[in-house]
Amino acid sequence: MPGLSGKKIVITGGTSGMGLATARHFLARGASVLVTGRSEASLQRARSVLGDAAVVVHSDTGALADIDALAATVRAAFTGIDLLFLNAGITMGASVFDVTEQTYDDVFDINTKGAFFAAQKLAPLVNDGGAIVFTTSAANVQGLAGSSVYAASKAALRSFTRGFARELLPRKIRVNAISPGPIDTGILDRSLPAEAAGQLKAGFIAGNPMQRMGSTEEIARAVQFLGFDATYTTGAELPVGGGATQL
Repeated sequence: MPGLSGKKIVITGGTSGMGLATARHFLARGASVLVTGRSEASLQRARSVLGDAAVVVHSDTGALADIDALAATVRAAFTGIDLLFLNAGITMGASVFDVTEQTYDDVFDINTKGAFFAAQKLAPLVNDGGAIVFTTSAANVQGLAGSSVYAASKAALRSFTRGFARELLPRKIRVNAISPGPIDTGILDRSLPAEAAGQLKAGFIAGNPMQRMGSTEEIARAVQFLGFDATYTTGAELPVGGGATQL
């Protein structure tokens, strides 16, 4: 499936779930891809799935030294970036009354501070006329119990999307965000007993206007749209959640 031959793409949080699926999507279309991850298990899995076609790099988005090192690695691997997909993130569910300072800091360090400084350090490597895509969340606009800190960390990225879009206009770099709803990344099946995972999925499906969960490939197609096809769109957030926040 050619179409993006010669394009250079960097994906943070690209060793699992939506990021890994997006990497596979772009590789299948002829692009050169560099992905990052922070756990050795996810790095090994990504190398197994992507093979030698992708550059797989250890990088912790919550550590600014790692972001500096990533910029140097990208500079050495690619002459320039056509698409930067800032997808690294974590979620930690807890009631507002149970959130600890450590939990708060961990979520914001990776989801918010890390994404901001990754964009700051890597934007100079994006080619003029290229694109940046942040991953936000449907939780941005929903009052979900147990998700207040996560939602706030992602809502900040919605604001960053506008800020970077405005400041990168002189270089014709478009900056947008995808806002995933319930996506079947496989993490529930890997981390929970089968019955518990099934119950959670059933709940997501019952509450979704389209009565299903989304696929990681649908996220990948949305990233391609914002990265390469939506040439008159910047500063926007694209909901990819089966209408969950719209209907």
